[in-house]
Amino acid sequence: MSTFANAAFAALLCDWCLEVQEGQRILVEAETVAEPALAAVEAALLERGAWPFLVVEPAGALPRLLDHGRDHHLDAENPFAAALIETADASLRILAPTNTRELTGADPQRLARRARGQRELHERLLAKRWALSIWPTAALAQEAGMSLEAYSAFIARALFLDQADPAAAWAELSTRQAELCERLTPAREIRIRSEGTDISFRVEGRRWINSDGRRNMPSGEVFSAPHEGSAQGHVHFDIPSNRLGAAVVGAELTFVDGVVTEAHAEAGEDVLLAALETDPGARRLGEIGIGTNTGIDRATGSTLLDEKIGGTIHLALGRSYPECGGVNESAVHWDLVCDLRSGGELLVDGELLSRDGQFV
Repeated sequence: MSTFANAAFAALLCDWCLEVQEGQRILVEAETVAEPALAAVEAALLERGAWPFLVVEPAGALPRLLDHGRDHHLDAENPFAAALIETADASLRILAPTNTRELTGADPQRLARRARGQRELHERLLAKRWALSIWPTAALAQEAGMSLEAYSAFIARALFLDQADPAAAWAELSTRQAELCERLTPAREIRIRSEGTDISFRVEGRRWINSDGRRNMPSGEVFSAPHEGSAQGHVHFDIPSNRLGAAVVGAELTFVDGVVTEAHAEAGEDVLLAALETDPGARRLGEIGIGTNTGIDRATGSTLLDEKIGGTIHLALGRSYPECGGVNESAVHWDLVCDLRSGGELLVDGELLSRDGQFV
């Protein structure tokens, strides 16, 4: 893609996200459409003395697995993937879908089975250095309602590639977010209020993490783990979610003593309900995140981007991050986004932290 700075993108991924060292074995995964990005990353890794191993997936790999796979393909981990993860020192996945709706109509139960079957494999992947990023495709641009050229420029801004020194810009954001984490560290209770939403939960003793692009790129959030039995109230997620290629719009959840007791959605309710039935931990909150990236100013249908919008919060169903002190276990980790920029409030121990998406 001539309008996207693939070399700068690759340098940011290698130096800021993965901090690649000579001799390291780096696993890189993406769909075939992202070949320009893959070539740039491969060159950057070789220049740094690392060993790149590229896994290039043709479009439609997951739908084919769901349509043609036998029971063991869903319920057991892929031995090839297990061997690669065992061998790699770090991994990078670049999201570059050619069809953002390829799982529309897929059996939610088979999706849930696959999530359970890959859970231990996913945990081993997360135990090593990893990074997740996104590359502009025509499908993503269409999902966002933008031309490919405009969407490419949007992604560049989200990644800070439009700035003279992208890594320095991420370092500046990291410093600001560190101050926010320090402010939140003594917090005992978080309450979120907006139209259709009034939910509270405890966070005392939990650690707040500064997500500054080292793992997700782009990033721009601070996050923690609610106490597993503390969520009370209801929440309406006004930003649509794309779960494994299936759209879920207008999700609404009610929590009692930390557990989802009611769940509805304007569209994709079957996907929402199937996710909640994956395992017991899927009905509990695993994460509270506060978006800070003002370079991402609109929802585009990609959770990786939408959850980082400055002025939003997101709550994740399922697995919590142990580094936050969370103990919820699940094959699911699904981020759902609530926009606070028009009438929303975020309160910490009864005091206003932000209103209309602006910190006070």
